[in-house]
Amino acid sequence: MSTPFPFTAVVGQDDLRLALLLNAVSPAVGGVLVRGEKGTAKSTAVRALSALLPEVDVVSGCRFSCDPGSPDPACPDGPHAPGASGSRPARMVELPVGASEDRLVGALDIERALSEGVKAFEPGLLADAHRGILYVDEVNLLHDHLVDLLLDAAAMGASYVEREGVSVRHASRFLLVGTMNPEEGELRPQLLDRFGLTVEVAASREPDQRVEVVRRRLAYDDDPAGFAARWAGEEAAVRQRVVAARALLPSVRLGDGALRQIAATCAAFEVDGMRADIVMARTATALAAWAGRSDVLAEDVRQAALLALPHRRRRNPFDAPGLDEDKLDETLEEFGGQDPGDDDPDDPGPGGGPGGQPEPGDAPGGDGDTAARPEAGEGGEPRPSGAGEQSPVRAAEPFRAKVLSVPGLGEGAAGRRSRARTEHGRTTGARRPRGALTKLHLAATVRAAAPHQRARGRSGPGLVVRRDDLRQATREGREGNLVLFVVDASGSMAARQRMGAVKGAVLSLLLDAYQRRDKVGLVTFRGSAAEVALPPTSSVDAAAARLKSLPTGGRTPLAAGLLRAHEVLRVERLRDPARRALVVVVTDGRATGGPEPVALASRAARLFAAEQVASVVVDCESGPVRLGLAGRLADELGGTAVTLDELRADSIAGLVKDVQRRAA
Repeated sequence: MSTPFPFTAVVGQDDLRLALLLNAVSPAVGGVLVRGEKGTAKSTAVRALSALLPEVDVVSGCRFSCDPGSPDPACPDGPHAPGASGSRPARMVELPVGASEDRLVGALDIERALSEGVKAFEPGLLADAHRGILYVDEVNLLHDHLVDLLLDAAAMGASYVEREGVSVRHASRFLLVGTMNPEEGELRPQLLDRFGLTVEVAASREPDQRVEVVRRRLAYDDDPAGFAARWAGEEAAVRQRVVAARALLPSVRLGDGALRQIAATCAAFEVDGMRADIVMARTATALAAWAGRSDVLAEDVRQAALLALPHRRRRNPFDAPGLDEDKLDETLEEFGGQDPGDDDPDDPGPGGGPGGQPEPGDAPGGDGDTAARPEAGEGGEPRPSGAGEQSPVRAAEPFRAKVLSVPGLGEGAAGRRSRARTEHGRTTGARRPRGALTKLHLAATVRAAAPHQRARGRSGPGLVVRRDDLRQATREGREGNLVLFVVDASGSMAARQRMGAVKGAVLSLLLDAYQRRDKVGLVTFRGSAAEVALPPTSSVDAAAARLKSLPTGGRTPLAAGLLRAHEVLRVERLRDPARRALVVVVTDGRATGGPEPVALASRAARLFAAEQVASVVVDCESGPVRLGLAGRLADELGGTAVTLDELRADSIAGLVKDVQRRAA
């Protein structure tokens, strides 16, 4: 077994370490979501936490980690005889992004079912994580069906399995810790709210601190056991402090004044529901216990707000996380009913104490800068421009749009847009496996083997099954697509009111892509060329930022825009051949500049039609006289045209049917 990197040897990242330790003190806080760029010790700190947790008393031989003091009466391995107990270290169970549903919740033991003819349940990761840590790296990339199962278990403290003739319920209470890089896409709001605390992490810009990070990492890589031994004293001190804080926690008093501050803060930041109030109260209590105090102070409430509210106050997936700390201080001062204790020389503070332990500080790292950052394109100088270029135009208010789906049945990554054959979803049938068997269809396998049992000499309760009897389950779900926006930013689109409406429409479709778990890309064309403003990515935030800062002006090189989009799709097919594309061309259909611009645009459009790429042309032409050029472009693309007004949810129902009919 490899030696983990010591928790206390992590350089900086005080807010991350504090949030993890608060959950170690009070698991009821509800876990931690760690957001930040790659290479910032997110996974290292989480994996090191398990070594600081006290040992767990368990019933000997119980696969579901029942507490011998109060065993689960519904435990599948029960009932348990009194006295059969032992202890073990707290577990940290990792949930891989590509894990199957069976691996997460457990399933029928197929081997015993077929060979012995008995129903036996094989526990999954939710059983292993009971009374420990469930860690999900890159949690924002987790498949939706696994997210749903996690939500159910986190909400009920139990896992229910009803499948393949097995009906099992077992306790599953765990500390949920997730890490993610926001550039790769955001989390569903339902799962986001399940994390008690959130922390933003970033690499230090201080050379001395970066030097120390490298020095410690190299020392650990050279001799992991020796490096861990040098930090054993600090690790033991933190472990003892966690035990002491757990013992003190039940006696910590959360007074009416602190409760009033918590309620006022949650109301001031307009968070949804009451979970934020409860999490803040538990976090403030844990902070007081961690500091060795029996009373919750205003500083505990402030720190709890900075950890518990940033991910709950967001109203729009493109809004930056973080809290307005001035507003927070004003709210706490207005509703303060107790001495904050700042002048008490004997008060060690929430993070004070020996052993170099993390101190909470005054704000989560990076949140203040993020919250204060102005929106792109506002209040700044316009970009250097060529002839006729105008400064960026503010997008109109986005609206709700219904889904634009790619016709047919795909086999791409799990998502929420188009129909697809998937590893997860509703079972639609069975077939003989092609290659390795990945998802057994039990009933179909039994039906295939049953007629041959007498001929095969079956004498016991188990079936005699051969390779030819095995059947693969076929399932249908939804896939995410590549939504590639091709946006005309030429002079013909430069009317500010029109371009504002165009940006509002694209922003609305980006919001839909965020909800559908799509990848998005952005190609723009104006002047004499086209450019890839954003290569295909899962971060719709980045696409929205590029859209807001998009200037306009110049000629309309439509052919160049289509050819650049075609090249983007060609490269993306090499990287991810299973992901199907939906091309959204936003233009008035005009083509100017260069020799034979209309003919060139027509030939470029027919490339998409020949490859049967699903496409939609958003017709931005306005005024009393309309040339219908966007409609002609849609015909040549093999897609359909729709006006800006028709993109709204109430008007778009017929559009999907048109796309499917033209592709049939």
